Amino acid sequence: MSKWMQILITTLVFAFFCCSSETKDIAQEKEEIIDSNELASVIEVNFSGGDNNYTFSVTIASPDTGCDQYADWWEVTDLQGNLIYRRILAHSHVNEQPFTRSGGPVEILKNTEVYVRVHMNNTSYGSKVMKGSVNEDFTATTLDSGFAKNLENQEPQPNGCAF
Repeated sequence: MSKWMQILITTLVFAFFCCSSETKDIAQEKEEIIDSNELASVIEVNFSGGDNNYTFSVTIASPDTGCDQYADWWEVTDLQGNLIYRRILAHSHVNEQPFTRSGGPVEILKNTEVYVRVHMNNTSYGSKVMKGSVNEDFTATTLDSGFAKNLENQEPQPNGCAF
């Protein structure tokens, strides 16, 4: 085998092991970020229906551990922080991550811009939310976790945690 062929094979083997361990490191780092995060995030919003009668399907990633720590609702607010709709989540989703739950009717017009965010029972609102409208779709954004924090005390409220 020529010297150049040996160098090429050595380089390819090194690149393979280098990249696969780097991929593992990135995956492990991602898991650590999720595990250390005590806030839930909205990662996708889908919808169906028509003006003033939409059903939203919201996908959430949350560090649920049981009734002691779980995402207890997702909600839709206008850009000023007024509650439009809240979907209560009656139990934790420890073994179902991320998870999707639907709710409605969400009474908005197709071009009304809103935030969709999630709340944890013990750590409040997460900052990773979705912003958009039915007409323009929803995109990920960051919202100060103190935005419209007064809504935490507004009805409807969870009535316990099933499991």
